[in-house]
Amino acid sequence: MSRMASPARGHWTLLYDGDCGVCKWGVAAILAWDRRRALMPRAIQGEQGEALLADLDPGERLSSWHLVSPAGRRFSAGPALAPLLRQLPGGSVPAAAISAFPRLTNRAYAWIAGHRSQLSKAVPAAAKRRAGERVVRAETERSLNSLPKLAS
Repeated sequence: MSRMASPARGHWTLLYDGDCGVCKWGVAAILAWDRRRALMPRAIQGEQGEALLADLDPGERLSSWHLVSPAGRRFSAGPALAPLLRQLPGGSVPAAAISAFPRLTNRAYAWIAGHRSQLSKAVPAAAKRRAGERVVRAETERSLNSLPKLAS
Protein backbone atom coordinates (compact mmCIF):
# COMPACT_ATOMS: atom_id res chain seq x y z
CA MET A 1 0.00 0.00 0.00
CA SER A 2 1.38 3.45 -0.82
CA ARG A 3 0.45 7.02 -1.68
CA MET A 4 0.84 8.51 -5.10
CA ALA A 5 -0.82 10.78 -7.69
CA SER A 6 -4.49 11.49 -7.13
CA PRO A 7 -7.00 9.32 -8.97
CA ALA A 8 -10.31 10.50 -10.41
CA ARG A 9 -11.89 13.03 -8.06
CA GLY A 10 -14.25 11.38 -5.57
CA HIS A 11 -13.87 7.91 -7.06
CA TRP A 12 -11.87 4.86 -6.08
CA THR A 13 -9.85 3.84 -9.13
CA LEU A 14 -9.81 0.13 -9.92
CA LEU A 15 -6.76 -0.70 -12.03
CA TYR A 16 -6.82 -3.98 -13.96
CA ASP A 17 -4.86 -5.71 -16.73
CA GLY A 18 -6.53 -4.47 -19.90
CA ASP A 19 -5.10 -7.39 -21.88
CA CYS A 20 -6.56 -10.06 -19.59
CA GLY A 21 -10.01 -11.35 -20.55
CA VAL A 22 -10.71 -12.96 -17.18
CA CYS A 23 -9.59 -9.74 -15.44
CA LYS A 24 -12.09 -7.72 -17.48
CA TRP A 25 -14.74 -10.35 -16.75
CA GLY A 26 -14.09 -9.92 -13.01
CA VAL A 27 -14.11 -6.13 -13.25
CA ALA A 28 -17.42 -6.22 -15.15
CA ALA A 29 -18.93 -8.30 -12.31
CA ILE A 30 -17.65 -5.82 -9.72
CA LEU A 31 -19.01 -2.87 -11.71
CA ALA A 32 -22.44 -4.53 -11.89
CA TRP A 33 -22.39 -4.65 -8.07
CA ASP A 34 -21.19 -1.03 -7.87
CA ARG A 35 -24.64 0.59 -8.09
CA ARG A 36 -23.34 3.75 -6.34
CA ARG A 37 -20.68 4.11 -9.06
CA ALA A 38 -17.94 4.54 -6.46
CA LEU A 39 -15.37 2.82 -8.68
CA MET A 40 -13.60 4.19 -11.73
CA PRO A 41 -12.19 1.29 -13.80
CA ARG A 42 -8.93 1.93 -15.62
CA ALA A 43 -6.58 -0.36 -17.50
CA ILE A 44 -3.12 -0.53 -15.97
CA GLN A 45 -1.68 -0.05 -19.46
CA GLY A 46 -3.61 3.18 -20.03
CA GLU A 47 -2.42 6.72 -19.42
CA GLN A 48 -4.05 7.08 -16.00
CA GLY A 49 -2.99 3.58 -14.95
CA GLU A 50 0.62 4.31 -15.83
CA ALA A 51 0.48 7.65 -13.99
CA LEU A 52 -1.04 6.15 -10.85
CA LEU A 53 1.51 3.31 -10.85
CA ALA A 54 4.54 5.33 -12.00
CA ASP A 55 6.54 4.27 -8.93
CA LEU A 56 6.29 0.59 -9.96
CA ASP A 57 8.18 -1.10 -12.76
CA PRO A 58 6.00 -2.54 -15.57
CA GLY A 59 6.24 -6.09 -14.20
CA GLU A 60 5.06 -4.97 -10.75
CA ARG A 61 2.20 -3.01 -12.28
CA LEU A 62 0.85 -6.08 -14.06
CA SER A 63 1.55 -8.57 -11.28
CA SER A 64 -1.75 -7.69 -9.59
CA TRP A 65 -4.76 -5.44 -9.66
CA HIS A 66 -4.67 -2.17 -7.71
CA LEU A 67 -7.23 0.00 -5.95
CA VAL A 68 -6.52 3.70 -5.40
CA SER A 69 -8.56 5.76 -2.94
CA PRO A 70 -9.69 9.31 -3.76
CA ALA A 71 -6.89 10.49 -1.41
CA GLY A 72 -4.29 8.58 -3.46
CA ARG A 73 -3.71 5.62 -1.15
CA ARG A 74 -2.98 2.46 -3.13
CA PHE A 75 -3.87 -1.11 -2.20
CA SER A 76 -2.64 -3.99 -4.34
CA ALA A 77 -3.34 -7.72 -4.72
CA GLY A 78 -5.10 -9.39 -1.75
CA PRO A 79 -4.99 -6.33 0.54
CA ALA A 80 -7.11 -4.44 -2.03
CA LEU A 81 -10.09 -6.77 -1.64
CA ALA A 82 -11.44 -5.53 1.71
CA PRO A 83 -11.33 -1.80 0.78
CA LEU A 84 -12.92 -2.67 -2.57
CA LEU A 85 -15.76 -4.57 -0.91
CA ARG A 86 -16.37 -1.65 1.48
CA GLN A 87 -17.22 0.51 -1.55
CA LEU A 88 -19.94 -1.89 -2.70
CA PRO A 89 -23.51 -2.18 -1.39
CA GLY A 90 -23.60 -4.90 1.26
CA GLY A 91 -19.85 -5.38 1.02
CA SER A 92 -18.90 -4.39 4.57
CA VAL A 93 -19.67 -7.83 6.06
CA PRO A 94 -17.55 -9.79 3.54
CA ALA A 95 -14.85 -7.08 3.88
CA ALA A 96 -14.74 -7.66 7.65
CA ALA A 97 -14.43 -11.41 7.13
CA ILE A 98 -11.64 -10.97 4.59
CA SER A 99 -9.84 -8.51 6.86
CA ALA A 100 -9.86 -11.12 9.62
CA PHE A 101 -7.88 -13.56 7.46
CA PRO A 102 -5.27 -11.54 5.53
CA ARG A 103 -2.87 -14.43 4.91
CA LEU A 104 -5.65 -16.59 3.50
CA THR A 105 -6.83 -13.70 1.33
CA ASN A 106 -3.29 -13.13 0.03
CA ARG A 107 -2.83 -16.83 -0.74
CA ALA A 108 -6.17 -17.04 -2.53
CA TYR A 109 -5.39 -13.90 -4.56
CA ALA A 110 -1.91 -15.17 -5.43
CA TRP A 111 -3.35 -18.48 -6.61
CA ILE A 112 -5.98 -16.77 -8.78
CA ALA A 113 -3.46 -14.30 -10.22
CA GLY A 114 -0.99 -17.09 -10.89
CA HIS A 115 -3.60 -19.17 -12.70
CA ARG A 116 -5.48 -16.47 -14.59
CA SER A 117 -4.48 -17.88 -17.98
CA GLN A 118 -5.94 -21.26 -17.07
CA LEU A 119 -9.01 -19.67 -15.45
CA SER A 120 -9.53 -17.58 -18.57
CA LYS A 121 -10.07 -20.78 -20.56
CA ALA A 122 -13.10 -21.56 -18.37
CA VAL A 123 -14.79 -18.27 -19.29
CA PRO A 124 -16.39 -18.36 -22.74
CA ALA A 125 -14.85 -15.99 -25.28
CA ALA A 126 -18.22 -14.30 -25.84
CA ALA A 127 -18.54 -13.61 -22.10
CA LYS A 128 -15.06 -12.08 -22.00
CA ARG A 129 -15.84 -9.97 -25.08
CA ARG A 130 -19.11 -8.68 -23.56
CA ALA A 131 -17.36 -8.01 -20.24
CA GLY A 132 -14.65 -6.03 -22.03
CA GLU A 133 -17.30 -3.97 -23.79
CA ARG A 134 -19.10 -3.31 -20.46
CA VAL A 135 -15.87 -2.22 -18.78
CA VAL A 136 -14.95 0.17 -21.62
CA ARG A 137 -18.50 1.57 -21.59
CA ALA A 138 -18.33 2.05 -17.80
CA GLU A 139 -14.94 3.78 -18.09
CA THR A 140 -16.37 6.21 -20.63
CA GLU A 141 -19.67 6.84 -18.82
CA ARG A 142 -18.07 7.28 -15.42
CA SER A 143 -15.42 9.60 -16.85
CA LEU A 144 -18.07 11.77 -18.46
CA ASN A 145 -20.18 11.80 -15.29
CA SER A 146 -17.20 12.88 -13.18
CA LEU A 147 -16.59 16.03 -15.24
CA PRO A 148 -17.70 19.30 -13.62
CA LYS A 149 -21.12 20.42 -14.81
CA LEU A 150 -21.26 23.70 -16.71
CA ALA A 151 -23.81 26.32 -15.70
CA SER A 152 -26.44 26.90 -18.35
